[in-house]
Amino acid sequence: MNAKLCAALVAVVVLSLLAAGCMGGAETPVSEKKLYIVGIDGDYKPFSYIEADGSAAGFDVESVRWIGEEMGFDVRIQPMAWDGIVTSLVTKKIDMVYSGMTITPERQERVHFTEPYWIVNQAVASRADSVITLDDVLAGKVLMGAQRGSTAADYIQMNLIDTGLLPANNFKQYEGFSLAVTDLENKRVDAVMYDTPIVNEFIMEMGLRKVGIVETNEEYGVAIRKEDTELLALMNEGIHRLQASPKWEELKVKYGLV
Repeated sequence: MNAKLCAALVAVVVLSLLAAGCMGGAETPVSEKKLYIVGIDGDYKPFSYIEADGSAAGFDVESVRWIGEEMGFDVRIQPMAWDGIVTSLVTKKIDMVYSGMTITPERQERVHFTEPYWIVNQAVASRADSVITLDDVLAGKVLMGAQRGSTAADYIQMNLIDTGLLPANNFKQYEGFSLAVTDLENKRVDAVMYDTPIVNEFIMEMGLRKVGIVETNEEYGVAIRKEDTELLALMNEGIHRLQASPKWEELKVKYGLV
């Protein structure tokens, strides 16, 4: 390389560096907000579900996004299998579970919960042409379906199977509640049990028949790792602010929870 060409190249490099320095103020600022990964059940309408375009939606999804804006942090929604979602939280694959999770003693042994933000009971649904009654269900006379890892599955196990009313092979468990409903429609089970708001959604959309309600008075809370005490306090404050804001009633109306 000759001396003139070398000098020209050096001049170009120097000018480029000077230009970059002068334009430094125009660079896109990097967000300094803390990012929390929020685990959800993507098949849990109206609380959390996945739209046809792949985006997450639902009462809980909009709630945590509002809280993030209010409290100054970012969220990334992560749909995952419900049966292993607590394990994913404990092993730090996600930072919280905000998806209609019932506060139970078994779960409290592994994680902490915020203060309750919702109360639900269990509902039983059957096909529209079915004549089974809630008494039939509670007597263990029908083939039952429920989502694996749900409190509905726990109820059936403890109150029907463990008591000898329902043979274990007359109870089928599924990765998602929609799969249980599909088997109900295909007459592989006689009835399905799940949280009342979700059952109501399927009744409206698919013409199922509500057999009855089992009053369990379950409390929903946001699950957080036991060591994340600051996040627990942050979420409790965020939930309080949300419930005190007009947004709370707006979300309840939007998702049919009034």
